[in-house]
Amino acid sequence: MRTRLLPLLIVLMAAVLLALGFPLAVSVAGAQQQNVVVDRIDDTARFAALAQFVTDTPTRPTGSTSTDERREVLKRELLSYYEVYGIRAGVFYRNDAPMANAPTSWDLPETGEVRDAFEEALLSRRSHDPRQVWPWQRNRLIVASPVIRDGDVVAVVVTDSPTGHMRSRILNGWLIIAAGESAAMLLAVGAALRLTGWVLRPVRVLDATTHDIATGRLKSRVAAAGGPPELRRLARSFNEMADNVEGVLEQQRAFVADASHQLRNPLAALLLRMELLAFEMPEGNQEIASVQAEGKRLAQVLDDLLDLALAEHAEADLRLTDIGELATERVAAWSPTAEAKGVRLVGDCPPTTAWVDPVTLSSALDAVIDNAVKFTPEDERVEVTVAANGDTATIVVTDNGPGLTDEELARVGDRFWRSGRHQNIKGSGLGLSITRALLTAAGGSISYGHHEPRGLTVTVTVPRSEPVA
Repeated sequence: MRTRLLPLLIVLMAAVLLALGFPLAVSVAGAQQQNVVVDRIDDTARFAALAQFVTDTPTRPTGSTSTDERREVLKRELLSYYEVYGIRAGVFYRNDAPMANAPTSWDLPETGEVRDAFEEALLSRRSHDPRQVWPWQRNRLIVASPVIRDGDVVAVVVTDSPTGHMRSRILNGWLIIAAGESAAMLLAVGAALRLTGWVLRPVRVLDATTHDIATGRLKSRVAAAGGPPELRRLARSFNEMADNVEGVLEQQRAFVADASHQLRNPLAALLLRMELLAFEMPEGNQEIASVQAEGKRLAQVLDDLLDLALAEHAEADLRLTDIGELATERVAAWSPTAEAKGVRLVGDCPPTTAWVDPVTLSSALDAVIDNAVKFTPEDERVEVTVAANGDTATIVVTDNGPGLTDEELARVGDRFWRSGRHQNIKGSGLGLSITRALLTAAGGSISYGHHEPRGLTVTVTVPRSEPVA
């Protein structure tokens, strides 16, 4: 859930930052250009003031010494302006003739922005603000101001400015904005991580606790201490539900255990009377033998039910154990039974440590090996292998028996379930259910699979790391 929630929050925060950053970047560019335009307007106004005294007057004819001196002053000002700032500037009469310009080779073009600004200034208006120049453009800024004498426009001052420095300042401003946005984004991502962690931590705990309960750890509960109020209420409701489920299962286990225990005594008395009755009947009476066999089968079912109830209720005594040595002992204990049936029981059990309940694991291996020997034909073999796989260790029991189909593999381990092909073989259908309950209580698991070319593979998995209290 975090992988879906976190990108959504990041995208939303990025959209907000971009929505704020773009107008700010445009504003920075506009402010930088406006500063330059204002400076050019001031410069053109100053040159226009100088040019007013250069034009011919009724009292001073063309070519007077005073007019020539002022023209030279204007030229020196424009040249100095060009050399210092690199800005082309000129004062042009209405007929496009230059009064003074710098550089002297710069004249009014026939078309373009310079011509448009010149024509507009002739109408006694300052030229419009130039279009915005962006850092990736190499446009120039054109500003024109009229030279007015006696209410008439007699000339126009035009400046043609390069924009390199201005674009650099705009770019630097944008870099500062980008750095600020990046820092804000990092802070937002950190806040999103903390927020999603705070919101989803109870969900992760709830998921882990649900998994524990599903695998048989019915004592697991959720600590309703963090997260939003809704999730805390959910945690409390979940704990109440788990308490109720555990209570119902406890009642069920108690009923099965009590029923099994209470039925054993009358069943034992009934079997004893059947044996006494058998002494009075002719030897080899099939009815008596059949009743005795069914009675013993019922007694075995009751014993298995009692074992299952105890297994589901028992607390595991976990300790660091050499499961290789334990498996070797169980192989040695079952070897006589396998030899009597004509089955070879072999083991490959190197020393391997794991955290298990030795009694529980021994009982589980007894049930698995018993099943393997029971269903393996004569002159075939049953193999027990122990191996370590990182944080877990496995005990694999394989046989060359008839095996199970895919549908049967899905049901193996269910209570009282037995394959229709094996109904004639002795058993109650509870052995593997007891094994699964014992292993689950000890933090282990059991799984089933096909063994090629035929047979069944049973894998018992136990943890190698110390369990957390």
